[in-house]
Amino acid sequence: MENTTKEKILDAALVSFAENGYKGTNLRDLAAGMGLSKSALYKHYESKEDIWNALLDRMEAYYVARFGSPEKTPPAPKSCDELYAMTMRMLDFTMHDKRVILTRRLLLTEQFRDERARHFATLHFLCGTKEIYAKIFAEMMDNGILKKDDPDLLAFAYTAPITSLIHYCDREPEKEPEIMQQIEAFVTHFIGTYRA
Repeated sequence: MENTTKEKILDAALVSFAENGYKGTNLRDLAAGMGLSKSALYKHYESKEDIWNALLDRMEAYYVARFGSPEKTPPAPKSCDELYAMTMRMLDFTMHDKRVILTRRLLLTEQFRDERARHFATLHFLCGTKEIYAKIFAEMMDNGILKKDDPDLLAFAYTAPITSLIHYCDREPEKEPEIMQQIEAFVTHFIGTYRA
């Protein structure tokens, strides 16, 4: 039961931190919204900072297990069609997974307050994704699937526009169909340009 309650606390905290920020999240209100007393909440977590760190730990593990990381890179596609399919799968997860959406919102605001949030924002919005694709592109180049080029620069050129369009979609979700068309056109163009 404790594990379930701890997970429910983290679920509620994610929503509250994403909507109200760290400073705007009141543990009494968080507990009351779950039907708990503040003292019951403290049986599971010692402080708001403890909840914050447990939430970041959980989200990092969740993201790595489903998306990958520079240390745990997904297998390189064996064709350009597989690269397209993998990109669209990763994009679907990034744009539609509720936990990831809330975490992205939380990181965008809290990166200016919290060093760990800043690290995760840099990792997930730029460096980590670029590093994943640099490793994938290097292997695809070695396998003769993509033209030889600098895999780091190529990965940056590939991930930066997509990341920007994801943030655009976060701000204006009603434009998702149009944004997805832009992403699909970009990915298709990129693959056509760098196909070996």
